[in-house]
Amino acid sequence: MAEAIKVAVVGCGLISLYHLRAWQSVGAQIVAVCDTDRAKAEVRAAEFNVSRVYTDAGKMFAEGGIDAVDIAASVGAHAPITRLAADNGVHVMCQKPLTETVAEAEDLIDYVGERVRFMVHENYRFRPHYMTVRRWIDEGRIGKIRHASISCRGSGLCPREGTVPFLVERQPYLTGFTRNLVFETMIHHLDVLRCLCGPLEVVSARLNRLAEGLRGEDTAVILLKGENGFIATADGCLVAPGYPQLHGDRLEVIGTQGTIVMELNRTFIVGEEGGAEEVDLLGRYQECFDLAMNAFVTGLRDGTPFETDRLDNLETLRLMESVYHAAGVEVST
Repeated sequence: MAEAIKVAVVGCGLISLYHLRAWQSVGAQIVAVCDTDRAKAEVRAAEFNVSRVYTDAGKMFAEGGIDAVDIAASVGAHAPITRLAADNGVHVMCQKPLTETVAEAEDLIDYVGERVRFMVHENYRFRPHYMTVRRWIDEGRIGKIRHASISCRGSGLCPREGTVPFLVERQPYLTGFTRNLVFETMIHHLDVLRCLCGPLEVVSARLNRLAEGLRGEDTAVILLKGENGFIATADGCLVAPGYPQLHGDRLEVIGTQGTIVMELNRTFIVGEEGGAEEVDLLGRYQECFDLAMNAFVTGLRDGTPFETDRLDNLETLRLMESVYHAAGVEVST
């Protein structure tokens, strides 16, 4: 692809700002934006000097001139827009979760087949502090991985006097989710564990609701197993007073020769804390989006596999859905 890739963005809510900046950073040409709320689409179009504005993705594809679509819309829109893109020969970058259920994802992947390239925007793998952990493991600094534990803590669903919790104000769609923490947030953490540790299965899980007024869980504990007796844990709580409103993460990876700890913005080898690397998480928040879009463009240009290809991400979806099965929560198909 000698010329700049022509990209359309569907979904012009909060997160689209980072997507659009990322496309600019990799030299893509943003040719169209689309949202069912035209006012939102027009705001983004003005910000990024985009001339084509739509409320109907079908019409947008029909008018052509698009190489790839970035689907940053709500999860219910992912499958229908991806199908439209495939029917029009347009490559797909789709926000996570790909679909609400594994069965829907399998049907979608079968429908698209090999007609277009198809990547899922799983950006945690590309966050700078997680990239540090991955680099240190690749450099052999802790030897072979033997155990891992990951957790997230935030106060975003703690009650606030006179108004709704921070995360509900920021992401009002959460009030309609019957599945919340694992489906919306910890799917990232499960994907990271898969990336670092290889194939995993859920052994057991427990979910809880500590916040009032939400249908989905905000607290979870998950036990996982891998090959040769490997075990890992993942847990989270978004109703944790004292923690940031936007959750922070802790990851511990124990190897045969050392242990890595990533705690919020600081990563170190246990016993070598003086060599810790610190990351300005807010200042570098954009970076993971830039790297994800760059990976997409590179894959298209060179014909190489996407790290978060739809088939790889399907395994993360299966892991996420199996958490609910293990916790005794029915997942409708």
